[in-house]
Amino acid sequence: MGRRVMAALAATVVGLIGVIAVLFYAKGADTRAVADQRPQTVFVAQQMVPAGTTAAQAVSSGLMAPTQIAAKGVPVGALSKVDDATGKLVALTDIAAGDFVIASRFGTTPLGQKAIQVPDGQVALSVSLSDPGRVGTFVTPGSRIVIYDTYLPSTAGTKETRALLADVLVIAVGSTSLTPVANAGAQAPASSSSGALVTVALLPNDAVKLVHAIQTGTLYAGLGGIDTKANLGQIVSDATLFTK
Repeated sequence: MGRRVMAALAATVVGLIGVIAVLFYAKGADTRAVADQRPQTVFVAQQMVPAGTTAAQAVSSGLMAPTQIAAKGVPVGALSKVDDATGKLVALTDIAAGDFVIASRFGTTPLGQKAIQVPDGQVALSVSLSDPGRVGTFVTPGSRIVIYDTYLPSTAGTKETRALLADVLVIAVGSTSLTPVANAGAQAPASSSSGALVTVALLPNDAVKLVHAIQTGTLYAGLGGIDTKANLGQIVSDATLFTK
C-alpha cells in the first residue's frame, strides 16, 4: 500500500511540474510575441534622398520620416533617431523612396567629394576617345551613345568594324560628371583639343566586352536619334565596305 501511495504522489508531482513548465513556456511565448509586435520607430524615405543630404536636412524637408512598425519587421541597422550627432551625417549614396533608411547609409563624406554615382548593379569604365570619336563636344554626361569597335580578326588579314555596344549611358566626360556636386563650378571642363576620357556605366557582362575592346581595338562613339537601333550583327570590312 505504501508503494502505491508513493507512486501516486510521484506521478502527481511530475504532473504538476509538467503543468508549471507548460505555463512558463506559454508565458514566455506570449512575452516574445508581444515583444515582436511592439512598435519601434524607424526612418523611411518618403522621396529620394540625394547623396550628400544631411540626415537633419532630409527630415526637415520631408524626404524621410519616422515610422512605427512591428519590432520583428525592423531591418538590421535601421536608423531609429536623428539627433544632434546623426543629423550632421550625410547620405553616402542616393536613398530611393520607400526604402528603410539604414544608419550605415550616412557618414562623414562631404558633399562633392564623390565625383560620380554609378547606377546600382553596373560598372563604371572610362575610355579615351578623340574629338571625332566622341562626336566633337556633343557627347556630354547623360548622353546615350553607340560604341563601335574596329579590330583585326584572327581569321582575316584586314580589319573589321562592328557596333560593340548600343544605348550606353555616359556618366562623365573628363572631370564633368552626371552626378550633381556642391562644388560644380570647380570642375574642369572636358578638353576639346585632344579628346577626353568618356566614362560610361555598363552591366558587368558588357563591361568585360568594353575592356577587351579597349585592349585590342580602336573605339569610336556615335549619338543616335530617337528610335535609332544599332545593328550589333553587322560587320564591315574592306571587302564589304561598298556592298549593299
